Amino acid sequence: MTLNVNVDLGYEFEVKAGVKEVFDVLSHVPTAASFYPKVDKLVDLGDDAYRWEFEKIGIAQFHLQTIFACKYVSNRTKGTINWTPVKGEGNGLIGGGWKLTDKNKSTKIVLHLTGELTLPVPGLLRMVITPLVESEFEKMTEQWVANLIKRFGGEV
Repeated sequence: MTLNVNVDLGYEFEVKAGVKEVFDVLSHVPTAASFYPKVDKLVDLGDDAYRWEFEKIGIAQFHLQTIFACKYVSNRTKGTINWTPVKGEGNGLIGGGWKLTDKNKSTKIVLHLTGELTLPVPGLLRMVITPLVESEFEKMTEQWVANLIKRFGGEV
């Protein structure tokens, strides 16, 4: 049996770093990914596409691993870094993006993530796994934001 878990997360924060520095870090996918917790491997698929492979999580003999790929498009002038799902790579389809706004001595950052994870889950565990996966994805993304805030010198 498979279980589909939807994700829809949004964050808005302002950091002390300038927009050029923030854009340079976030538009370079390997650098931005290095701040995301529990990434086991980031695989360059070419043509600005990357596959994210996360550490396995689980209880007892039951383990899950999230794997998805995204194609990235950055536009420095617009202050955007967007990604769309790459079908056929892993068990997730995740899209989203960063929107950066120059505030002279700081940068406003808006992050939005949406998508769906398809996980092989035995019927008895479905009720337990959905909130666990949603919570874990949210916690890891919040830690990513916190790590980036620290990298950019803190929040304004």
